Amino acid sequence: MSVPASTGAPGTGQGTGPGTRQPFGARLAAAMAEHGPLCVGIDPHPGLLAAWGLPDDAAGLRSFALRVLDAVAGRVAAVKPQSALFERHGSAGVAVLEEVVAAGRATGTLVVVDAKRGDIGSTMAGYADAYLRDGSPLAGDALTVSPYLGFGSLAPAVEVASATGRGLFVLALTSNPEGAAVQHAVAADGRSVARTVAEEAAALNAAELAGLAAVGSGSVALGSMGLVVGATVGDAAERLGIDLAAVRGPLLAPGVGAQGAGPAELARVFGAARSGVLASSSRGVLAAGPQAGALREAARRAADDAASALA
Repeated sequence: MSVPASTGAPGTGQGTGPGTRQPFGARLAAAMAEHGPLCVGIDPHPGLLAAWGLPDDAAGLRSFALRVLDAVAGRVAAVKPQSALFERHGSAGVAVLEEVVAAGRATGTLVVVDAKRGDIGSTMAGYADAYLRDGSPLAGDALTVSPYLGFGSLAPAVEVASATGRGLFVLALTSNPEGAAVQHAVAADGRSVARTVAEEAAALNAAELAGLAAVGSGSVALGSMGLVVGATVGDAAERLGIDLAAVRGPLLAPGVGAQGAGPAELARVFGAARSGVLASSSRGVLAAGPQAGALREAARRAADDAASALA
């Protein structure tokens, strides 16, 4: 593998501490402008390991993950290792995840750790320390989190992410059928749960962007508090009164382009917020492996598809 490992700070040329690192939203906006709106998932499913001729163990996991990173790093806006598929191999798998996070950081490619953590109090603070603290081997550039113990339960993660220039992607409107039972539920104030999540994220982004403007950081396109919004949720945002454009943060979207959602579907889901969409593709790219050239070509096509669909 030619991907180097490092324990330095996230992002190329961003220094070694939060004082010299641009906020995640600004770094992601720049990466999307340079490479297109694609995030490649690093999802070592047992079936994919077998298809690549690799054993379903820590050694196979490492070969798979670093091969994907070697193929796409520096060519896409972000990569997204799925923590559960590393954790299933125990401590050896977590060690591989740490190596992948470090190697992604060393290439300058943004790393979104897909762990969907969510808890309360000191437990949430522990997750924040593990995945967002400077110096932690599991800390990439952003983390997926679940707000379904109440958005306020994410406060420890919000605080650490803000202090270290990292980002969060909060589950808001997911495409799994079970999600609607919770996300579409309406509270006594007439707002859906998903709308509350989106508005809380919007408030955090507004505060971040106002602070950056106040210190003369210039125009920043995106805040660092993102949402996960499935590209195949149809008119759910409109029906639930959610203004995705007002979030002013990145929208991590499974299901874009060749994965199922084209321009018409995306206009329906995201409307004026399409410029902030980061399309997530996992198996659509990974199925082209194991050869690096084929993976690069699949990622290029996926990025082009996403850019076309989001135009």
